[in-house]
Amino acid sequence: MFDFVRNNTKIMMGLLFLLIIPSFVMFGIEGYSRFKDQGAVVAKVDGNKINQAEWDAAHKRETDRIRAAMPNIDMKLLDTPEARYATLERLVRDQVLAAAAKKLQLITSDTRLARELQQSPAIAALRSPDGKLDMERYKQMVSTQGMTPEMFEAQVRGDLSTRQVVQGVQGSAFATTAQTRTALDAFMQKREVQVVKFPASEFLGKVNLSQDELQTYYDKNQTQFQSPETADIEYVVLDLETLRQSMVVSEQELKTYYEQNLQRLASQEERRASHILIIAAKDAPAAEREKARAKVQELLQTVRGKPGSFAEVARKNSQDPGSAAKGGDLDFFPRGAMVKVFEDTAYSMKKSDISDVVESEFGFHIIQLTDIKAPKTQSFEALRPSLEADLKKQQAQRKFAELAEIFSNTVYEQSDSLKPVADKLKLSIQKASQVSRTAMPGAKGVLNHPGLLQSLFSEASVQKQRNTEAIEVAASTLVSARVLKHHPAATLPLAEVKDTVRSRLTQTRAAEMARLQGQERLTAWQANPSAATLPGAMSLSRDQSQGQAPQVIEAALRADPGALPAWVGVDLGAQGFAVLRVNKVLPREADKKEDAMQAQQQFTQLWASAQAQAYLAQLKHSMKAEILVSKPAPEATKGAAS
Repeated sequence: MFDFVRNNTKIMMGLLFLLIIPSFVMFGIEGYSRFKDQGAVVAKVDGNKINQAEWDAAHKRETDRIRAAMPNIDMKLLDTPEARYATLERLVRDQVLAAAAKKLQLITSDTRLARELQQSPAIAALRSPDGKLDMERYKQMVSTQGMTPEMFEAQVRGDLSTRQVVQGVQGSAFATTAQTRTALDAFMQKREVQVVKFPASEFLGKVNLSQDELQTYYDKNQTQFQSPETADIEYVVLDLETLRQSMVVSEQELKTYYEQNLQRLASQEERRASHILIIAAKDAPAAEREKARAKVQELLQTVRGKPGSFAEVARKNSQDPGSAAKGGDLDFFPRGAMVKVFEDTAYSMKKSDISDVVESEFGFHIIQLTDIKAPKTQSFEALRPSLEADLKKQQAQRKFAELAEIFSNTVYEQSDSLKPVADKLKLSIQKASQVSRTAMPGAKGVLNHPGLLQSLFSEASVQKQRNTEAIEVAASTLVSARVLKHHPAATLPLAEVKDTVRSRLTQTRAAEMARLQGQERLTAWQANPSAATLPGAMSLSRDQSQGQAPQVIEAALRADPGALPAWVGVDLGAQGFAVLRVNKVLPREADKKEDAMQAQQQFTQLWASAQAQAYLAQLKHSMKAEILVSKPAPEATKGAAS
């Protein structure tokens, strides 16, 4: 057989060509096309492309980071189109800064990297008492972010380099007292204004509409009267809670778990102490610190000579405002509640002991240990429900990690049906009808996840009826869905939306009538101010709006101060029209010295930030950075459009 192959190489190559190439054409091209579907370019920076997968991965990292920092946050807030777009903007900004750092050769040395890592509070917590880094805990910490130590350190190095790009701009910014005063006087200026409003609501009863007018408005605005695009779908869910409920834990497993975790399950030891504090900042002059040390030594001799006087001495001498009035009593506290040197001392003492002088970042302490609350161990039966819940959760988490990859691979590899993944993992296929492209505000459930809906209404899903990728819609919850029947948006007949058409056209006409009357009054009052009947004057500014619309405030402040009093007309859109008489500029109250200094510091920070933003905008322009997806419209705009 092998001799035949060796002696007939050309024949075998031709045969393989006939067998392999058609297979690639039939299957490989579709796989490549599928890859392209998932890899649409969403932004460009300096000639480099950012695709959908990178965007999704960046948003997942951002979501995981926020979830870790704020476990109780509503995850729906992080999955809105606005939140996802903000992630893309940050991703573009980061790549612009990284490209700029590379071009400017801003390299972070090993020494600078080591210093940054040493100063990190998260890493400092992983050091043992002798100062050595616990490498196992370090690896575990970075692995929760999906990285190895090398990847984490490379990321920190990159962050330090990119930080240098704008650091010079921000660090060199300054604002003088005169600049601060001028800016604040302009921005926080007050003006005396009289406002006359012409509300559209007062004209609603005067609007009369004919059938032809309704028809014309309907014909010109048909996009406002469409049924939403929807789809009938089916979907499968792999989630931790369902797996947890299916877990079975044996009696022996519970007992073993109880025995292995006795120390952790026991209540924590707590200690009660009183202290006398004499404040001495670490950066205080040496003479001042020595004076404080001498005073605390004197107090130590007093309480050592007469231990029963500790509370009275603390009341009279301690400089801790929180405990002095209580005789220095700090109540019970567990480990981790106090600064380390204070805690270590308190937990090394016996009841009623009085410590030597203890120096902390707050100053000098004398500690008296007043009580010890020993940890209590609960019985197996008392802890049984919580033990079972813990074990089931752990088993479910391991099972979920095992099944998540199978779930993701199966819905992708067998993309024309959800049955294979449902059969393989014993999941039920659920159905839903009239699912819309847009998440409903306040609605709950896996089908209201913006990422899932975006994938569900993609071209691959709607036109080719493929499964969506496995999408994490909540913590440890994966969903894949597919479209069974697509219902495109369609214009509703006038008969069905006639009331809506009438309401919108009536509101539009009423606003027009209000605007016309307001403009007529404005012209007349400008010609003859004495004929105007105006309400009392009010003081308006950006921080004192008096309930006026933002358009009114801006119009009042834009009036030329050299031409006051002045008449100004303000179009309030659907709300009507307003006529303003801007009488005069009111002086801004002078700031106190402390407030003026704080204002100058804040203005300097704002000015530095503005300069950095301007520099970043220039970098984006020079690197031809662009976002290729549309920015989501604000919710208020969506509501107005509908």
